[in-house]
Order: sequence, then C-alpha cells, then structure tokens
Amino acid sequence: MATIKLTKNELKRQKDQLKMFKRYLPTLVLKKQQLQAEIWAAERELNECQEAYEKLLKQFDSWIGVFGEPVGFEDGFFRLTELQIERGNVAGVSIPIYKSAKFEPVPYDLFLVPVWVDKAAVNMQKAMEYDIRVRVAQRKVELLRYELRVTTQRVNLFEKVKIPECKENIRKISVYLGDAQTAEVVRGKLSKKKLEGVGA
Repeated sequence: MATIKLTKNELKRQKDQLKMFKRYLPTLVLKKQQLQAEIWAAERELNECQEAYEKLLKQFDSWIGVFGEPVGFEDGFFRLTELQIERGNVAGVSIPIYKSAKFEPVPYDLFLVPVWVDKAAVNMQKAMEYDIRVRVAQRKVELLRYELRVTTQRVNLFEKVKIPECKENIRKISVYLGDAQTAEVVRGKLSKKKLEGVGA
C-alpha cells in the first residue's frame, strides 16, 4: 500500500475516490451478470450448431464410400459466394453474429455425373455452413469469456482492494487529524494556563 499524506486535502481525495468506486461497482456487477447470461446463450448456440454439424457428418458416413469415384470435380461441387457476418455489441463487447452464407453450384452435365453428386453438394454446403456457424459461435464465446474475466477482475479489485483501501485510508487520516486537533486544543489550554500564571 502506498503511503498517504495525512492532510485534509488527502482525506477529501480519498472520500471522492471511495464515492466513485461505490458508484461504478454496481455497474460492473450488472455487466458481469449480463456477460454470464450472454455466455450461457452463446454456449447453447454453439452446442446446437456442433450437434447439427455432427449429425450431418454421421449422415455422410452412410454413403461416404461413393466419394472415391472420380467425377471430375477437382475444385469442388460449389463455391462460397457470399458470407454475411455482422458485428453486434453485448455489454460493450464487439461480437460476431452469423447472418448467412450463399453458395453457387459448379455447373456440370447432369448426364455425365453420378446421381449422388446433387445430394453430396447440398449436404456439403450444409456442412460448410455449420462449420462456419460453429467457428463464429466459438469466437463469440471466446470474446465474451475474456470480457467476463476482465470484468470479474475489476469487480474483485473494487470490492476487495480499492474500497477497503480507501476506507482504511479515510480512517487513518481521520484519526490523525482528530489527534492533531486534540493536541492543538491541549496545547492551547496549556498556553492559556501559562499565560494566566505569568499574569498573576
């Protein structure tokens, strides 16, 4: 703890700081609660996306063997043409929000490629979209958790360090100033008695 000046000005400064810490603490506590709720919702969204992605991958397992056939799609069955991820704000944290993904099929001759290619293209688009959604949700959870950690540290700093420190400083300064005032009164009375004794 830093040494403090035992003056009236320092007492006022410490009281002002204490007032400020007490004013900001409820806001930080509220932000912490809001972040916890948002993390819970973001984790639920992440789990739902992961489950849907894994379910889709299990569907692939039943007919993945046909992918061994050469079909002439070295560059893939489709292209991602548009990805819309917006920025949102939760308790002062900028987070990504998945909006949409658009795909464009690679043109091919329906008579020259196997029938399963259409279904594979659709399912692979869904898989790519779920993969993107999972990554966005993971990033959102990561950002919210980081902000929660920082906010929790600030709440703890205010509650456990700054507020008790200010209260202790105020107590020390008040005791010192009270003792100094009492000593001044005692000195004044002693001086008065001495002056009365000299005048007699």
